[in-house]
Amino acid sequence: MIVDFMQIGNVKLENNVFLAPMAGVTDMAFRILCKRQGCGLTYTEMVSAKGLHYKSDNTAALLEVAEEERPAAVQVFGSEHEIVAEAARRAEAGGAAIIDINMGCPTPKIVKNGDGSALMKSPERVRDIVRSVVAAVKVPVTIKIRKGWDEKSVNAVEIASIAVLEGAAAVTVHGRTRDQFYSGTADWNIIKQVKKAVNIVVIGNGDITTPWDARRMLEETGCDAVMIGRGARGNPWIFKRTIEYLRTGELLPEPTFEQRILAIIEHMKMVAELKGEETGVKEMRKHAAWYLKGMPGSTRVKTEIYKLTICSQVKDLLSQYLDYLQRGYRKTN
Repeated sequence: MIVDFMQIGNVKLENNVFLAPMAGVTDMAFRILCKRQGCGLTYTEMVSAKGLHYKSDNTAALLEVAEEERPAAVQVFGSEHEIVAEAARRAEAGGAAIIDINMGCPTPKIVKNGDGSALMKSPERVRDIVRSVVAAVKVPVTIKIRKGWDEKSVNAVEIASIAVLEGAAAVTVHGRTRDQFYSGTADWNIIKQVKKAVNIVVIGNGDITTPWDARRMLEETGCDAVMIGRGARGNPWIFKRTIEYLRTGELLPEPTFEQRILAIIEHMKMVAELKGEETGVKEMRKHAAWYLKGMPGSTRVKTEIYKLTICSQVKDLLSQYLDYLQRGYRKTN
């Protein structure tokens, strides 16, 4: 079930449990935390090819890959093949082990420019982009797609097949259409169909929130690897737990309240070091909400964190909350 030392192209990976690229989530700090939990492959947030072309410093910063997370994939998006190829060369020069092309993002601001999942409506454009990027770099090129634009135009198999012919080394399939966004249930059968149709690595994505979800996807679809997205938010431990479950059948315990709180502090420290304290604290607000989800009395803590701007303040608040959990909460329950 678990695959040790799998390969995408010439890139050797420790296992087949991957972290999905997520805008505003999978920055370097979070990727490192997931890597420390055994994640087989991390992906950057999606990087705008046009942003790189027009020399945006903020966009260029997204290309950076830490030594600790290598080998890592950089995901780029765009709809003009020359510009996407240019971005791929930049990413390769910056240390990307794999170039992934986003063809699945459903957000309006992305698709209105013909990028992301809008590319699934233009198979010839997909062909041009993959062909250009493969020719531009020496590292493996992969794509991430959806089931289709909508239920009337389900064409994941067609798009994946085009990518194979143009030299792609792997395809990730998210089992929802663009119209679904992230609602409803992911159709894993489309992942199975793509796997049967192509002879490259197929990565399944969509509705993996537990180790047994990962196992079921591998069993039901025959895909080579699984990609965990929203299930990893506030939960980097899902990688270690999933890998162990796939390898031995043993389900490791969920992280304790203390582990979750200490992880917020460590995560915040890393982000602050990378981006500055003010930005670090602001960006950690959403992460903290995910880490604290479901914990007793956490609603007040999450509300208070949104008012704070200094790391020491957040650390003090969380330390007080941990003390409440270890003393007061136990006494009253």
